[in-house]
Amino acid sequence: MEANTRSTGHLPAAFLTPGSSSFMDFLASHSPELLPGNRPLPAVQGAVEIPHGTTIVAASFPGGVVLAGDRRATMGNIIAQRDIEKVFPADEYSAVGIAGTAGLAVEMVKLFQLELEHFEKVEGVQLSLEGKANRLSTMIRGNLGMAMQGLAVVPLFAGWDVDRQKGRIFSYDVTGGRSEEHGFAATGSGSVFARGSLKKLFREDLTEGQALTLVVQALYDAADDDSATGGPDLARRIYPIVTVITDEGFRKLTEAECSEIVRAIHDRRLQEPDGPRAALL
Repeated sequence: MEANTRSTGHLPAAFLTPGSSSFMDFLASHSPELLPGNRPLPAVQGAVEIPHGTTIVAASFPGGVVLAGDRRATMGNIIAQRDIEKVFPADEYSAVGIAGTAGLAVEMVKLFQLELEHFEKVEGVQLSLEGKANRLSTMIRGNLGMAMQGLAVVPLFAGWDVDRQKGRIFSYDVTGGRSEEHGFAATGSGSVFARGSLKKLFREDLTEGQALTLVVQALYDAADDDSATGGPDLARRIYPIVTVITDEGFRKLTEAECSEIVRAIHDRRLQEPDGPRAALL
């Protein structure tokens, strides 16, 4: 970028030139090498172990939507990190949970947050939830080259639609293909088991508290059968990241709130390890 010679400031001229309300378009025009998907990868021989994160689950209820993720990151058969965070606020009324290559996924989330903030500052209004979902789809599609080399990022996006006055959930594939999920969704290596749990216990009339219990229960079930998914660790006090988004905005549950939900599920399992669990809801 050329220096701005017309003022005493230190910002390059590109920052002072009117343009698109998309921060990604701005980068693509002025510094395309900064976009994650444009970075060349070095040639390597053999497999390279990179931390991967799983599993993310979401469920809607009449007053909003809940998004949660486990805390484990793995490198092959090794636990790379036990307390990684995989669920982040995208803005005031939406959140994104990451599954896939952990480092790239976190970077994509930060770029997505900046994209939404940039749009709001330039346009003076928030992007619609549908528009946010489409912007994330474009970012995932831009990472397709890396995904084809094994560095895939497959997030789950959820938020409160202020226009429709309801919570909505969107899932993606590695090509950026977007699908709206109705009721519940899961992504990551433990998603098959989590989805089975969600399908068994989900109801249209869940309360917020029941929806919170539902997603933690689904992560518990996924951890039972998927080694890459970390279940709640009471000894280390490592609990899932659980968030809820309503017309009041994004809220992340405190450790004490998560602990209460986890212990209720844990106590129930001790009483009926192979029995019905629907009573939790």
